[in-house]
Amino acid sequence: QVQLVESGGGLVQAGGSLRLSCAASGIIFRGNSVGWHRQAPGKQRELVAAITSVGSTNYADSVKGRFTISRDMAKNTVYLQMNSLKPEDTAVYYCMVRNTWGQGTQVTVSS
Repeated sequence: QVQLVESGGGLVQAGGSLRLSCAASGIIFRGNSVGWHRQAPGKQRELVAAITSVGSTNYADSVKGRFTISRDMAKNTVYLQMNSLKPEDTAVYYCMVRNTWGQGTQVTVSS
């Protein structure tokens, strides 16, 4: 059974940074594409960043240059480093692999 557990969310002031983690069990990230998504209140869930099985990355235009997705194969964990955070980044952040979602972690950015 695949399980994903996100952590690292919290409350931060605008301009601050957070690093989210997505730890997996029941599946190995190597060989799979992994995505970080977010959903703000009243809005649809959107893809923020993704890393492919070969390590290529892509980002939503709204976070390019500020967010970085990476993975640690030894820890079977994917990270999302978020810098220069803005109030509009406030959302619940989820990781997803093979259509399996974690429970999400709340990120709140105050102005």
